[in-house]
Amino acid sequence: MFATNMDSARDVGGAPSTVLIPMRFVWPYGGRSVFLSGSFARWSELIPMTPVEGCPTVFQAIYSVMPGYHQYKFFVDGEWRHDEHQPYVSGEYGLVNTVLLATDPNFFHPNVTPEITSGSNMEEDTEAFRRLVRITDGNLTDVVPRITEGDLQGSRHRISVFLSAHTTYELLPESGKVVALDVDLPVKQAFHILHEQGIPLAPLWDFSKGQFVGVLTASDFILILRELGNHGSNLTEEELETHTIAAWKEGKAYLNGQIDGHGRALPRRFIHAGPYDNMKDVVLKLLQNEVATVPIIHSSSEDGTFPQLLHLASLSGILKCICRYFRHSSSSLPILQAPICELHVGTWVPEIGESNCRPLAMLRPSASLSAALNLLVQAQVSSIPIVDDNDSLLEIYCRSDITALAKDRAYAHINLNEMTIHQALQLGQDSYSLYEPRSQRCQMCLRSDSLHKVMERLANPGVRRLVIVEAGSKRVEGIVSLSDIFKFLLG
Repeated sequence: MFATNMDSARDVGGAPSTVLIPMRFVWPYGGRSVFLSGSFARWSELIPMTPVEGCPTVFQAIYSVMPGYHQYKFFVDGEWRHDEHQPYVSGEYGLVNTVLLATDPNFFHPNVTPEITSGSNMEEDTEAFRRLVRITDGNLTDVVPRITEGDLQGSRHRISVFLSAHTTYELLPESGKVVALDVDLPVKQAFHILHEQGIPLAPLWDFSKGQFVGVLTASDFILILRELGNHGSNLTEEELETHTIAAWKEGKAYLNGQIDGHGRALPRRFIHAGPYDNMKDVVLKLLQNEVATVPIIHSSSEDGTFPQLLHLASLSGILKCICRYFRHSSSSLPILQAPICELHVGTWVPEIGESNCRPLAMLRPSASLSAALNLLVQAQVSSIPIVDDNDSLLEIYCRSDITALAKDRAYAHINLNEMTIHQALQLGQDSYSLYEPRSQRCQMCLRSDSLHKVMERLANPGVRRLVIVEAGSKRVEGIVSLSDIFKFLLG
């Protein structure tokens, strides 16, 4: 990004060049996005700085540098800045801060006399760098290390090759359990099982056919609640008792107009994969069918009888494999170091005057549970950020939260239009502590976070999406999900 012939990173006092000292750099003057750059990184990298917890105006970054004399600057909201309260000098590159790390106490750096001047020197600061880097109207995208089309396609190709060369067999855990449900089970009982096991879905087994025929998910219960609510009645145990899973699936087909010329419900194709299918095919199957999980099923017989349910493959598990494989060779994927705001990954709050973009669905905690369920279905999203009057993040409501209504048979006593989202979340608090820690539910990231950092966080068990927030205020700026990441990686 900058010229690399700068001589301000000289070795000090004969110190071995392999010695690295963690150095904490601080920008205490606020901003929306703050980056660090310096001679210790050959001026070729913008290092994201993150706000200090409890001090939203103070940004910090820890970077390991060799002993020696270094120069550095900050890039704050599209402008190059220096800290006037730390040593700084003026030179070819404008005003830059300086730091001296010496292992020899007798070492001193000659001709380093900080120029203490008044005023912000913003014009001088920015003008000097404008001669070295391409800055247009202070736009961050013009100084963040640019990801070329070649970088993008090359990174996508390497990931595609990796996924094509590895099978879902590698996703199988050494031990574990997978819950399956019989299609003749009453919906009420299935509802309780999902809640008690802390799972959002389960494959369905049809004993009469001797095969797996589908999946029951939290979305099914949302549709059941909405359908009964449309008929003006609360959900009762008796109503659930009369419906088996098979009856519900058939009724759902009628509701969706999936019937043949004789008025019979059309069977829906069962989406699954085998243990020797490659990961890329499984990812594409998940994305194309807009499902979160596919059962991995294996049968030793040629006719497919006596199938074995081995595992439930998800995007999270596949992403974990990608992160593990490229962890020590991230340089081969240039896109990993780019901030997510530059890659346009996820769904973002539209900027003023921006049109033709998908709106980000958000709700207040006082909104009704009915409004939340309708939005989940109509917007075809898996979660909704719950925000205050300033659009600051408070919580998140997910499709799987609907299973909390099985606690103490709450579904028999509620009215969807009267219960608020806040009340629904309170109802499920005990469930989160058992099956999904609250810290896992409402994970956040910043627009300046690198794609690699976001991927690592999404690869953690239980983390299905990250809410992008403004540092300090926690104002929601967007949301990035597992499917968003894979749609970007595979183009």
